[in-house]
Amino acid sequence: MVRGRRRIGKSALAEEFAGRSGLPFAYYTASPGDPQAELSQFMDDIAASTLPARDLFAESAPGTWNAALLQLGQALPDDSPSIVVLDEVPYLMERVEAFEGLLQRAWDRVLSRKPVLLLLVGSDLSMMEALNSYERPFHQRGTEVVVGPLNPAEIQRMLGLSAKDTFDAAVVTGGLPLVCAEWPRGASVWEYLHQALGNPLSALLVSGERSLAAEFPTQAQAREVLQTIGSGERTFTNIARAAGGISHSTLSRAADLLIAKGVVTSELPLSTRPSKERRYRISDPYLRFWLRFLRPHMPEIERRRGDLTLRRIASQWSSWRGRAVEPLVRESLARLVPGSAAVGAYWTRGNDVEIDLVGADRAPVAGKLHFLGSIKWLENSPFDDHDAAALARHRAAVTDELVPLVAVSRSGVSCTGLSAVYGPDDLVRAWQPALARQTVWEIST
Repeated sequence: MVRGRRRIGKSALAEEFAGRSGLPFAYYTASPGDPQAELSQFMDDIAASTLPARDLFAESAPGTWNAALLQLGQALPDDSPSIVVLDEVPYLMERVEAFEGLLQRAWDRVLSRKPVLLLLVGSDLSMMEALNSYERPFHQRGTEVVVGPLNPAEIQRMLGLSAKDTFDAAVVTGGLPLVCAEWPRGASVWEYLHQALGNPLSALLVSGERSLAAEFPTQAQAREVLQTIGSGERTFTNIARAAGGISHSTLSRAADLLIAKGVVTSELPLSTRPSKERRYRISDPYLRFWLRFLRPHMPEIERRRGDLTLRRIASQWSSWRGRAVEPLVRESLARLVPGSAAVGAYWTRGNDVEIDLVGADRAPVAGKLHFLGSIKWLENSPFDDHDAAALARHRAAVTDELVPLVAVSRSGVSCTGLSAVYGPDDLVRAWQPALARQTVWEIST
């Protein structure tokens, strides 16, 4: 059961794998159409496959999905391996009555007795997770595989960038392979954007709209809320106001849908005290960039004025990037710092106390704090005494203990008194194989 967000390359990966295997295989992709029309397409795809007994579907056309899945088992070889890919399975789960039960029956009676690798692929994360959940028909009958984006170490290796430029690429592309493939090797973020914004059909521009069209074809309210969060609003009240004053119940339904689909992340402050000051952010860095800078200005890009968009990005880049890199920094530190089961952030309702990094034994209410830290991601400004003093003041507002203080800086550190310091090279190292990770924390302590 293969899942991952849209445009991540699941289908291409499955197709490439099946083709390279040298084994007979069948590949069917469902669509949000009429179930009977989809059944006809399924039969056509099996008949056009390389399965040795594919003629069964040309000779006898099953009239139901139950019969088609059982007949598929008969078309598979008994004594040699084969591969069957069912892509966009969530469409079948939505539109074919009791599809999960039909699949379970076909698997138990026929398919599992053959040497076949069955790949169930889907982009609706919540539905793919549900496929293997307790009390669902297909529970524990398959192995879950999550296809994620390229991580910073992979982006650096693919694009030949410095660590600093790697994180620029990560917050723009989100690690989407199709977008990264457009990035000229060794190019800066500005060289890449100049090229991509000059082509209205570039993957950078079209991937966002295609993802939303497939994910939310009829949910206009959810798309409006998503755009509002993408514009930078983070709290429930501000999102409701910026989205045109929609009711709290409407916003709650839209937010729940976005969270269930993995498009939006809901976060609480991490500390030893419970809090209700919830914030929302776009989960995918690429979609965050696209919603903020590209979607609102597609008309000017399409009329070949991408230079105006590029100028707008440049004017807001420093402040936007500083916030956009924070989730990636936290995820990197969770991999780097020994013993920190959770790395989050802390804030108050009025933001009079805001701490970028909180390492703890668990979240959102910690039993023990491991470290507190600040992120300074500016081009030519190091983390200095002023930043260190502000971090120490904020620590006093969170805990009476002398919890270790750490700094993450794009441009180095010019102060003392910190337990650990992390730069772009350290953060990239977090994503390399375990043997390559000797952390700055371990060195300093």
